[in-house]
Amino acid sequence: MPQVPQQPARLRGRPKAFNDKTDQNTVQALDRALGLMELLAANPGLTLSELAERSEQAVATVYRALVTLQTRGMAEMEEPGQVWHVGAGAFRMGSAFLRRTKIADRARQPMDQLMRETGETANLGIEVGDEVLFLAQVETTEAIRAFFPPGTKGPMHVSGIGKALLAWYHPDKVAGILSRMGLEKFTSLSITSEASLDRDLSRTRERGYAVDDQERAEGMRCIAAPIFNAYGEPVAALSVSGPAFRIGLSDTARIGALVRVAADQVTAATGGSRP
Repeated sequence: MPQVPQQPARLRGRPKAFNDKTDQNTVQALDRALGLMELLAANPGLTLSELAERSEQAVATVYRALVTLQTRGMAEMEEPGQVWHVGAGAFRMGSAFLRRTKIADRARQPMDQLMRETGETANLGIEVGDEVLFLAQVETTEAIRAFFPPGTKGPMHVSGIGKALLAWYHPDKVAGILSRMGLEKFTSLSITSEASLDRDLSRTRERGYAVDDQERAEGMRCIAAPIFNAYGEPVAALSVSGPAFRIGLSDTARIGALVRVAADQVTAATGGSRP
């Protein structure tokens, strides 16, 4: 009986060298272009020379990359001044990420409610690459307010959202994040020792919400609670943030209860369960 020829195995999205992150398995030009996008996201309105200086690349190299990104709508040049910004194409790709998570859609109504109940800005964030990544925000109408535009990233140990996630992470995961990122001091109230952070995370678990008491920025407080997946794992967090003169320490219990209820609503709406 003739043998049926074997079909080649279908590639499933990654080669054998997937875990090899050496230079031979990266596209240098692409890596540099993405680095430029990160610079533009963090510092909108940079000139060509400023981008070249900050990325430590030749002006001609940066210009070619920007023109390529521009043709794809990923970068835009604004006149006058010939300054560069992230383009609408990047927004479309970012929106695709939000659609994949579905959390942003389910969190919108609870965030609106949080803003109305507290009078302060409501935020949604996740952890990406050992940092907090803000996905969405509902701003208060107050003139003085917290502002974390979607795409903003920050350290976890001085963030309400970051500590709400760390408190329910496995200890090994927490230890890995701290070993890679450290405990940088931003204000006189920043947590800078693992023992202090352990105590803070323990209090967070007991009350169900985390408090950032001016630990990243003086004069700003944040209260956050985690969102869980179907396995009881923390995958995101909601927070309320605002100036300390409006959010006193005596207000944290009341706001914390509201934030926890909102986070639990998103957990339920996405099929998750609190551990």
